Amino acid sequence: MSQKPNTPKGTRDFLPETVIKRNYLTGIIKSHFEKFGFLPIETPSFEKSSTLLGKYGEEGDRLVFKILNSGDKVKKADVAALQNNELAKFSNSLSEKALRYDLTVPFARFVVQHQNELTFPFKRYQIQQVWRADRPQFGRFQEFYQCDADVVGVDSLWQEVECIQLYDAVFSNLGLSGVTVHMNHRKILAGIAEIIGAETRLIDFTVALDKIDKIGSEAVEKELLSKGFDQSAIEKLRPLFSISGTVDEVLNQLETILQNSAIGLQGISDVRFIAKVFETQPLQSVSLAINVTLARGLDYYTGTIFEVSAPKEVEIGSIGGGGRYDDLTSVFGLSNMSGIGISFGLDRIYLVLEQLNLFPSSIESSIDVLVLNFGESTTFEILPLINLLRDQGMRVSLYPNAAKIKKQFSYADKNNVQFVLMYGEEESLRKEVVIKNMKTGNQQIIAFKNVEKSCFKH
Repeated sequence: MSQKPNTPKGTRDFLPETVIKRNYLTGIIKSHFEKFGFLPIETPSFEKSSTLLGKYGEEGDRLVFKILNSGDKVKKADVAALQNNELAKFSNSLSEKALRYDLTVPFARFVVQHQNELTFPFKRYQIQQVWRADRPQFGRFQEFYQCDADVVGVDSLWQEVECIQLYDAVFSNLGLSGVTVHMNHRKILAGIAEIIGAETRLIDFTVALDKIDKIGSEAVEKELLSKGFDQSAIEKLRPLFSISGTVDEVLNQLETILQNSAIGLQGISDVRFIAKVFETQPLQSVSLAINVTLARGLDYYTGTIFEVSAPKEVEIGSIGGGGRYDDLTSVFGLSNMSGIGISFGLDRIYLVLEQLNLFPSSIESSIDVLVLNFGESTTFEILPLINLLRDQGMRVSLYPNAAKIKKQFSYADKNNVQFVLMYGEEESLRKEVVIKNMKTGNQQIIAFKNVEKSCFKH
């Protein structure tokens, strides 16, 4: 017996009803990207390995899917590295290309490559797939979509404000309230590292700190000790784990703690400016919070960082995030090109909307009207009407053959069709059609010549 086929772990097939809901979700996100002035671009699904590797930190690089060389290029493999147990070096020698890990690094490459064709500041949005060799679990996949919006070529904090407004606009449109945008600043983290005597080890510090929500403060302390941080540094760090309160209260506590750190105070000043804007410009669906342990482990962030959490009644990880990167393009040869970007976690937002039953019932079907098939002669007569309704913007499907009417009605029911249109021999003689609302059971008889979109009222 042949084995039943299935998808690789971390990937999924999507049935029509799921794709319809995903299209609804991406349509709303895309519409707000465009309302905020972002322009669409696309980049290849894979890049040169050299473009991706070294941009995400050690942990991120480990999750990059590499594409195996083929043909004569396999001969370039570094066999000596394998014999010396240098597995990473050997793996890299087998691959010159990799699937993109995110959309931000490819975007930085794009900006440098096309800098003479772009007008700065340049605002782009991108909705495409990315791949990560992560351990699959609920809400975490190896193949998924990112929905990114970035601005490059300007360092104004008004862009941070606009990113938060963009989150608010999208979640308000989706009817999703109770969302929290958590903020921090890499300069605040640099200030914390400075006061605990770890300013030269900022990356190790932030990578460990970024795990606190997943593994807890005790595990983070153990990881820092294992990386060579001394106990006195951890003692100084410990009070930060319990900082809480309103935005102002947290910032005031941080100002006291970081009063001797110029870089830390600069980060606090930036965050305070952003928060102050929303005192007079209130948000509809999201609230702001300062999270001093938020680090976002990617190495390229340099300023404000964001992480978006779902409403408390839904147990899922972050549903968005991003931040400012001041020098990402420099690795591709273009310096002084500050940028900021945010991402919407499409798959997780989908799960949240599903759990909270927030998808509109009107999008559950891809067919507005099913025209029943009573045979060849009446089908020929009804075709002009089908074309008219389609021209008027309706989604109309003709059942493909003259099957039993009960079977055709069952098809309509299973596909959540709102209306069924009947035009058999009797209707043909009377030059009438019968329209049945499948949701209410109501029927109406209309003269053939009078049928148009307005006849199909929900």
